[in-house]
Amino acid sequence: MLLKTYKTTFLLELSSLYDAQEIESFFYLILECFHNKKRIDLALDPNMEMDAMQLLRWESVLSELKKEKPIQYILGETEFYGLPFLVNENTLIPRPETEELVEWIIKSTNYEIQSTKLRILDIGTGSGCIAISLAKNILNAEVSAIDVSEKALATAKKNAEINKVEVSFINIDILKINDLVELPTSNFQLPTQFDIIVSNPPYVRNLEKAEIKPNVLEYEPHLALFVEDTDALLFYRKIAQLAQQNLSENGKLFFEINQYLGKETVQLLEQMNFKNIELKKDIYGNNRMISCRL
Repeated sequence: MLLKTYKTTFLLELSSLYDAQEIESFFYLILECFHNKKRIDLALDPNMEMDAMQLLRWESVLSELKKEKPIQYILGETEFYGLPFLVNENTLIPRPETEELVEWIIKSTNYEIQSTKLRILDIGTGSGCIAISLAKNILNAEVSAIDVSEKALATAKKNAEINKVEVSFINIDILKINDLVELPTSNFQLPTQFDIIVSNPPYVRNLEKAEIKPNVLEYEPHLALFVEDTDALLFYRKIAQLAQQNLSENGKLFFEINQYLGKETVQLLEQMNFKNIELKKDIYGNNRMISCRL
């Protein structure tokens, strides 16, 4: 079958669930994954064909997309900050807003002296997208990463190997420790002080579930998404407490935050005596990230 012919069927089959632009993006992601071809390749060769086995693979993906399963989980991979990442049901799918957070951190290090190692800790690393992107792009970075999920960390370790970076991964529930020196390590020495602590913790309140699309609500790990309505800043308070003890002099704390709780998160950090608090909007105009110092 001609791929351009199948494209018409593909668009039609999904038109009741997704807009045309999103369906086109799905089509070209699959084209690259299955055929190692890009949009321009199909345009230059409109007679490109697929055989019966390839058609079966396309039909399998189409069936999963009709269930609103995220394309990243179907293909098992995605791109973040220009790097390849494996993703699955144990890891959140990295978002463009998180890329903005990574970019902010990288730019902030341009003003730092890079002759010594910059010690970075990513709390709640998931797929490892933040930790690995920072390790890849910051000179002399010594990066450690924590997650409560062993399965997420297994994926993060594979992603570090794929992207050829060194990251020290630790499996621990951050809510159950009082000082980062308590973190269990066996085959490496964890710093007791960090120059950068970053976290994109769970921050979606249960009351906001009505706003969440089915492809997120039904497939992405709730452990990494949701917090109780009664204590929505639980992780921010805990991580800020750890930062009070384990952030180096002139070190910086970075958070991705709930867009509806920017003011409250700033107030929390002020009450905990953090300084130089900067609340930053994402590309969509939402309050999305914060940086501060002790």
